[in-house]
Amino acid sequence: MSHDEDHITSTREKLVRMANQIAAFFQSKPREEGIAGVAEHINKFWEPRMRQQFFEMLDSGTENFDELVVAASARIKRPKTPEQADMSLGYTQPTQAEGAGPLK
Repeated sequence: MSHDEDHITSTREKLVRMANQIAAFFQSKPREEGIAGVAEHINKFWEPRMRQQFFEMLDSGTENFDELVVAASARIKRPKTPEQADMSLGYTQPTQAEGAGPLK
């Protein structure tokens, strides 16, 4: 396993651990309050790249997340893809015709 793979694995494990720690804090609350608390915390304090990786893991079926984290995921803001971010700023990729140089 390469150093990069070790880093990816450890980053993924850290995200799972952090999410589960947040869930552990909210376990003593009523369920609805716990779900809302987990989602609010992740939305406020996790940067888009962290949330993107979180959803990639969740979408691929990673089963290491606490059930409260999984339940809260419906309320966690999914980050925009780079293409969506560009479009929200009004930027679009040039078409092939626009990108092509002058015809000779």
